[in-house]
Amino acid sequence: MDRWIARLLFLAACSSTAVLAAIAIFIFKEGVPIMARSGLGNFLFGTTWAPLAGQFGILPFIVGSLLVTAGALALGVPLGVACAFYLAEFAPRQWVSVLKPAIELLAGIPSVVYGFMGVMWLAPLIRRHLGGPGLSILAASCVLAIMILPTIVGVSVDSIQAISRRYKEGALALGATDWQTLWRVQWPAARSGILAGVILGMGRAVGETMAVIMVSGNATQIPNSILDSARTLTANIAIEMGYAVGEHRQALFATGVVLFFFIMILNAIALRVARRRF
Repeated sequence: MDRWIARLLFLAACSSTAVLAAIAIFIFKEGVPIMARSGLGNFLFGTTWAPLAGQFGILPFIVGSLLVTAGALALGVPLGVACAFYLAEFAPRQWVSVLKPAIELLAGIPSVVYGFMGVMWLAPLIRRHLGGPGLSILAASCVLAIMILPTIVGVSVDSIQAISRRYKEGALALGATDWQTLWRVQWPAARSGILAGVILGMGRAVGETMAVIMVSGNATQIPNSILDSARTLTANIAIEMGYAVGEHRQALFATGVVLFFFIMILNAIALRVARRRF
């Protein structure tokens, strides 16, 4: 019986790997030919996306994805790490019992709800007070910053709570203040886990589609500021896949190949950082 159970679990693990391999093979089979015909450099660094004219340059979408993701991290990481330290070290238990489930609940809200709130409330606020069209990189970054908070906070809290209490007690016994203990002892000890949570949040931000479509403006050009509209790689695929045919469809699959490598690199970095000892 144990051998049969072991074989069953082995088949389950192999099936997951086989599904991932099948997805990768399908995406590469559809996307690599157009990249070969257009040239990898022209595809990655071209600035014109005109499918009817046979021009498939995705540099504006790469720049848009990087700027939106960087903005989300700039807003979400400090807030998420601060929330994690407060929940793990300073908050009373009754506050933790309320705040932690509330933050985790953010992960269960559909992304279209975030997008709707961004369109109806955030974009008009940015347009009225900062200028621009409102639907912009800044709006998308703010929405994504809220969406990645559960990932960053959850992983960071677990990393902080995994630190031996003797570290904190030893620092306090030597006369360090709470702030000195947090900055000089607990932060270095939990840094690898916190960085892993940040990278996982980055992967969530890179792969988000619906909310970004609704609040980013979807302009197919390289933005000049955070108040300009932009289109991300995922948004481009979702917007145009419904009517794309021929080389246009292949170019969208090639965009998926680029995204595939982005996510693989982020996951590899997350695993490496999580195992690293600082």
